[in-house]
Amino acid sequence: MAGKKLLIIAIMVTFLSVMALSISFEISIDEATVGEIAALGLETPINGRVFVIVTKDSSSEPMYQTDVRGVPFWGKDVFGFTSDDLVSISSDDLEVIGYPIKIEELPAGDYYVQAFLNVYTTFNRADGHTVLMHDDTGDGQWFWESIGNAYSVAKKTYIDPMNWGTIKLTLSKVFKPDYELEPGMVLQQGNYKDTEWVKYVKIKSEAVSEFWGKDMYIGANVLLPKGYYDNPDVYYPVIYYQGHFPGSSAPVGFRVNNNVYKFWTSEGIANFIAVSFRDATPYYDTSYSVDSVNSGPYGTAITEELIPYLESQFRMIPEKWARILAGGSTGGWETLAMKVFYPDIFGRTYVWYPDGVDFNYYQLINIYNDDNAYYSDFGWLKTERPSARDTHGNIRFTVKQENYFEMAAGPSNRSGGQWSVWESTYGPVGVDGFPQPIWDQVTGEINKNVAEYWKENFDLNYILQENWEELGPKIAGDVHVAVGDMDNYYLNEAVYLLKNAMEKMENPVSDMTFDFGPNQGHGWKGWSPTKPNVALANEEWLEQLSNYMIEHAPENANKNWIY
Repeated sequence: MAGKKLLIIAIMVTFLSVMALSISFEISIDEATVGEIAALGLETPINGRVFVIVTKDSSSEPMYQTDVRGVPFWGKDVFGFTSDDLVSISSDDLEVIGYPIKIEELPAGDYYVQAFLNVYTTFNRADGHTVLMHDDTGDGQWFWESIGNAYSVAKKTYIDPMNWGTIKLTLSKVFKPDYELEPGMVLQQGNYKDTEWVKYVKIKSEAVSEFWGKDMYIGANVLLPKGYYDNPDVYYPVIYYQGHFPGSSAPVGFRVNNNVYKFWTSEGIANFIAVSFRDATPYYDTSYSVDSVNSGPYGTAITEELIPYLESQFRMIPEKWARILAGGSTGGWETLAMKVFYPDIFGRTYVWYPDGVDFNYYQLINIYNDDNAYYSDFGWLKTERPSARDTHGNIRFTVKQENYFEMAAGPSNRSGGQWSVWESTYGPVGVDGFPQPIWDQVTGEINKNVAEYWKENFDLNYILQENWEELGPKIAGDVHVAVGDMDNYYLNEAVYLLKNAMEKMENPVSDMTFDFGPNQGHGWKGWSPTKPNVALANEEWLEQLSNYMIEHAPENANKNWIY
């Protein structure tokens, strides 16, 4: 009997050992690839994050199919990686984080498999912390196609996680810029050639460089008005058009011969210079235009370095009334934040479908009263909290799913994702030098001390109410807010709270105007003035802005920018 028991135990141990081994991916990098990464100015030996991506779809590279609702991938951080090393990604490695499934949960079948490397840079910050982050290389922090990152040729192979085996992949290709990297040229914020209409500016920020412990740059895309070259004595109002990393795109949706172009070149209008910022950080594709203890002093860099530089290089009217703010989504939050934090600098402000302007509704999460971000607790029932919907109310994905995707893409807020940038912008610094999380990323349990920090520093509705005596006289009548009441990310809920609060403000009254679009989703900024039930187009908004500026410019202002 004892012998039979020992035999059964031996069989079980053997079975569990095979299960533990499961499938393994073995990733190497060839020497030429390391050399190409070094030639782009990135650090070698390589610190970074290595991924394996699998898909059944051969229509595009596996790395381009990663998303919250995308294909499975798994990753782990590596340090001092060279062509002499092998990186193993397997189900029994506790350092490996995957999404949306574990390796052993992958159904057996034929797959296209690809390895990917996100390269980190060492930052010795002024606050004493040393952190490894993906430095911007002109891609807006979308690291899946970032210059300097490496990937393997996709390999078609049969995978059965129930049977042990090793799949070998070699990182042999590097994303490269589509321009010649000349001596002294840096990749940060991209490099673009001026056109007749758009001028590309990039400067070193002394404030941000000091913070990050290395040279850091900030840029702008400057769209000139018609007649700029023919009227050398005319100075113009400026539209600061906020949003995600613009790349080479012109501000306000301008493209030669489109409808914005037709308005921009028409007669009898107010003529503007329009500016979009290129301010990608080591965390995200934009700095959120504020000073942050994690991302750095980008608000200072924009207002005290970049804008003064632009005003010295282009004929901009350097006065509050002539500095207009506009933007949607991330840009919507940025425009309101810039107006709140720099009320003496900026004038008329258009806030469209902004990120959460009141953290009682951080999307659908109340960071002050809710205990958990991932679930609504009804006692006997816990319901997973949605993060995105369509305009009919169908759920696209949940807060937990999106956070788990970002955790696999880059722990410590290195995913380049939306929840990560909010933590890096709004939160305090953690003991490891990375942002202190607002909640446990695995369980969703909210940290109330961090929530209080968010409230005091970046809850815009709270800050407006608490400081209205000082801020009210500087912003009253300047701000217009628009959002669809079926915003895909539930951003309308925080706007309702802002509206309720601003309607109660006195001495002065806020005169903040609000527009809500019935059944309208993310991206809605008002109705067309001429087409019933059609969303406001950029050229229509520009016409409204033109009329507003003609009517409201100071009486003593030189209005030769109207022609």
